[in-house]
Amino acid sequence: MHRTYAKHLIFIFLLTTHCAIAQKSNRENAPYSRFGIGELRNGNNTYLKGMGSISSAYTSAFNVNTDNPASYASLQLTTYEAGAEGNTRTIRAASDKYQTGSATLSYMHVGIPIGKHAGMAFGLKPVSRLYYYLTDTTVVDSFGSAIKKYQGDGALSQGFIGFAGKYKGISLGFNFGYIFGNSIIISSIEPSTETQKVLSSRFYTETKMGGIYWNAGAMYETDLTKKLFMRVGATLTISQALHATRDRYWISYLYQADTAVRNVGQKGTIQLPMNYSVGALITGSSKWTVGLNYLGSNWSNYTNYGLTDSIAASTYKLSLGLEYTPDAAAKGYIQKVTYRIGGYYGTDPVLLRSVQLDYYAVTAGMTLPFRKNISRIHTSIEVGSRGTRTNGLIRENFVRFGIGLSLNDKWFIKRKYD
Repeated sequence: MHRTYAKHLIFIFLLTTHCAIAQKSNRENAPYSRFGIGELRNGNNTYLKGMGSISSAYTSAFNVNTDNPASYASLQLTTYEAGAEGNTRTIRAASDKYQTGSATLSYMHVGIPIGKHAGMAFGLKPVSRLYYYLTDTTVVDSFGSAIKKYQGDGALSQGFIGFAGKYKGISLGFNFGYIFGNSIIISSIEPSTETQKVLSSRFYTETKMGGIYWNAGAMYETDLTKKLFMRVGATLTISQALHATRDRYWISYLYQADTAVRNVGQKGTIQLPMNYSVGALITGSSKWTVGLNYLGSNWSNYTNYGLTDSIAASTYKLSLGLEYTPDAAAKGYIQKVTYRIGGYYGTDPVLLRSVQLDYYAVTAGMTLPFRKNISRIHTSIEVGSRGTRTNGLIRENFVRFGIGLSLNDKWFIKRKYD
C-alpha cells in the first residue's frame, strides 16, 4: 500500500512540475509558428500518434484518450500517463537548407473509473508553441545596409478535467478546463556596420492570455458479428475567446536606448477556431483494430486583438490507422506486443502569398507491456513534410519521436491485509 501511495505522490509532483514548465518553448526553430496562435501541437497520447492519431472513436480500458472525453466511460483501472517527444526538421528555402530539433515533455494525464459505466480524467497537454529566430540583410533608403531580425517565443497549454458516462452502447462525455500561455514577438533593424551613424529600432510585443474552454464527445458501439464490432465517435469544440493583456514597446537607440512608444496593459481577446471531428473503428477478435478519422477547423472567426493574420478560412486532417496484437494472453512476450501503423494528410491554417500550406506523414509505433501486462511503454514515430517551396515559401521535412508511459492501478479497493 505504501508503494501505491508513493506512486500517487510522485505522479502528482511530476504533473505540478509539468504545469510550471508548460509555457516555455522547446526552442525548435519553426518559422511558420509566427502566424495565428503558433504551430499547433498534437496533444494525442503516444499510442494514438503511432496509428495516425485516429482518436475520435478510440477507447481503451487502460489508456486515457483525452481527445474524445466520451472514452473515459470505458476505463477499468486508474491510469497514470506521461509522454515526451523529440523532433528533428530540415527546412528548405530556395537554395538554403538548415536543420533544427528539440525534445520536450508532452502530456500528463490521470484517468479514474467511476463504477462500471462512468469515468473521469484530468491533466495537462500542449496546444501550440511559438519559437523562431530569423535574420535578413537588406538595403533601406536613408539607412543603408541593414540587418533585420525576427524573433518569437511562447506557448499555449491546457489544463482540464473531464467526465463521461455510458448507457448500453452510447457514451457521452465532456472536458472543462483552462487554456493559458504567453507570446513574445520582437523585430529589429540595425546597421550592418558600426561605422553607420543611424538609429537602430526594436519593436517588442508581449502578450499574456488565458481563458476557460470546454469540448464534448460522443461514442456509439455495436456488434457487427460475433467476432466483429464497430464504434463511431464525434467531438465538438465551439469557438471560444481567450482574454489577453498586451505590452508593446518601440525602442530606438544609437549609443543608448530611448523608448519612443510605450503601451502597457492593453486588454483584448483572442478568438479561437471551432473544431469538430468524426471517426469510425472496426475491431476483430480483440486482436486488430482499423480506423478512419476526420478533423475539421473553422478559422474564419479567428482574430487576435481584432486582426485576422495570414490564416486560411478552414483546415482539415484525414487520418487512417491500424493496430494489431498477436495474442495478449500468450506466454511469449513478443505476442503480447501491440504494433501500430498509420498516416495522415491535412491542410494548415497558415495562408501565405495565396498558398495554403499542407502536411502529411506516415506513422508507426508499438506498445510494450510490463508489470503483469497492466502497465505499458508506448513508442511512436512520424515521418512527414509540411509547407511548399512555391512562391518563395519554405518546406519542412520532419521526424517526430514519441515515448509514453501508462501505469495502471486500483483505487478505492478495501484491502484485507496491509
